[in-house]
Amino acid sequence: MARWLADNPRDRYELLVLHTHAHGDHVAGDGQFADRPDTVVVGADRATAWAYLGLGGDLDRVTTLDLGGRVLECLASPGHHEAAVTFYDAYTGFLFTGDTVYPGRLYVQDWAAFRDTIDRLVRLTDTRAVSHVLGCHIEMTTTPGVDYPIRTTYQPDEPPLQMSPQRLRDIRAAIDEVAEQTGRHSYADFIICR
Repeated sequence: MARWLADNPRDRYELLVLHTHAHGDHVAGDGQFADRPDTVVVGADRATAWAYLGLGGDLDRVTTLDLGGRVLECLASPGHHEAAVTFYDAYTGFLFTGDTVYPGRLYVQDWAAFRDTIDRLVRLTDTRAVSHVLGCHIEMTTTPGVDYPIRTTYQPDEPPLQMSPQRLRDIRAAIDEVAEQTGRHSYADFIICR
């Protein structure tokens, strides 16, 4: 931040640590920010994160988060995790979906909430200029329907992270196909694990 401020002078610069959900692989590094000056670490649990973002209990509500000249839209997106949040950046057109949608194994904790979240995300992409849908992982290979084994650290043949909004529609169609079946359901670009 000191180097950035040297090139972009300001009186002060704040850091915000905010997550898409509360799983350990996302929040494990929060401790390093605990005593850092001009830093806000928002708890990733549902009550704390959703209150900070003003989401409340209305899942259709879209709120805004002003990062100081850059405003993100925020919406609740439970299903993978009860506290999940999706962020939309109108400046880039990026829709940050966390672990809700990415090229890999989509672990679903709450099936009804996941279905409703995908419906809301599809509706959002119908009313926003979304250039890319970006998740937090890549677990698929470039071979359709084939993922890397869990805990693989070398993945030389992975597809790009960015997805088009069409991926949300593909997942929605898969939800209808999976219906009430539990288990692992493989598709070309993702796997639903219910």
